[in-house]
Amino acid sequence: MDRDGMKMEETEYARDIRADVVIVGTGAAGLFAALSLPKDRRVVVITKSDAESSDSFLAQGGICVLRDDADYDSYFEDTMRAGHYENRKESVDIMIRSSRDIIKELIGYGVEFARKETAGEDAEDFLQNYEFTREGAHSRPRILFHEDVTGKEITGRLLAQVRLLENVTIMEYTAMTDIIVEDEKCAGVIAEDAAGDRLMIRAPYTILASGGIGGLYEHSTNYPHLTGDALRIAEKHGIRLEHLDYVQIHPTTLYSRKPGRRFLISESVRGEGAILLDKNGNRFTDELQPRDVVTQAIREQMKKDGTDHVWLSMERIDRDTILHHFPNIYEHCLEEGYDVTKEWIPVVPAQHYFMGGIWVDSDSQTSMERLFAAGETSCNGVHGANRLASNSLLESMVFAKRAAGKIAAEWDA
Repeated sequence: MDRDGMKMEETEYARDIRADVVIVGTGAAGLFAALSLPKDRRVVVITKSDAESSDSFLAQGGICVLRDDADYDSYFEDTMRAGHYENRKESVDIMIRSSRDIIKELIGYGVEFARKETAGEDAEDFLQNYEFTREGAHSRPRILFHEDVTGKEITGRLLAQVRLLENVTIMEYTAMTDIIVEDEKCAGVIAEDAAGDRLMIRAPYTILASGGIGGLYEHSTNYPHLTGDALRIAEKHGIRLEHLDYVQIHPTTLYSRKPGRRFLISESVRGEGAILLDKNGNRFTDELQPRDVVTQAIREQMKKDGTDHVWLSMERIDRDTILHHFPNIYEHCLEEGYDVTKEWIPVVPAQHYFMGGIWVDSDSQTSMERLFAAGETSCNGVHGANRLASNSLLESMVFAKRAAGKIAAEWDA
């Protein structure tokens, strides 16, 4: 039955697919959920584009982790302060306390974070072997990274692991167009494939992990096909949404007159010493403030100078660090005509992340039974009104795993 109690015509659909869980999205949240579900359950994962075209692959800076017990209070406070204290404290606590276990799992899946040259296998704490970087609004370095393509390293490894699972089927170029609702419970999704055929994917549990809303903006760091489909569908069915006006603008993307997605200049560049300059080459702000504060400072400076960008200088970062920590940024800027080891680059704010979304509880359960949401499409309250840098990948996986755990527990009950 659909939500109006009318019987759906089976003949309207080219295929009727059955699964135990359907996951929408192949970013960090969707893939980690698939890996965390019981291996004796059939899982179907659909994605609107190819499996690699998720924003998780684009994340540059890194992933946060609780370095030690003494780091808890400062990590908690940094997250809360960046979020203007509108964060859900329970969710922040869950994320921080789960971070070390998530990192161990990622390393187990083959993720290679930057290691110290003197790293040894007999370290008392496994994190002692790794390098850390710092980003804006962090009181200390607590971010693990892989060059400047951490998202690609993590999500690529997760995708490779999911492809090995016999119980998981990935369907690319398959867009969710609606959910199936029976007796006020979610019972799967309606989708459309690349040929335009409508599919009915029935499953007693559904996890929405379809990403953000950047495709709705003219200037965004997101893939253009990420247009908030899950939000639109949730609103249609009266599913609770939260903080739809909490949209984060990233302060530094490479300025270009070309149309399309904006190239991100990672916050870790500023964490390593890069500074922002006005049209006259004068520094005008503290680059390590929260993202919304730095964005506002840039916009005010652009207005004052009558320009459409400001400048970012990496002159305080030595050449070897640039080439080894930020090789992707170096190469991309070089392709655009800028050698970051020798000259300033023009940067401008652009839409980057969505802190609002489909309301979920601490287990990623939405207000509709059997329907879960994780990652950027959800709102569990971790980020408050402004996300702390490099919390997104961690938050996505922590709460995707909790969704999988809740579903498994209900099966076992």
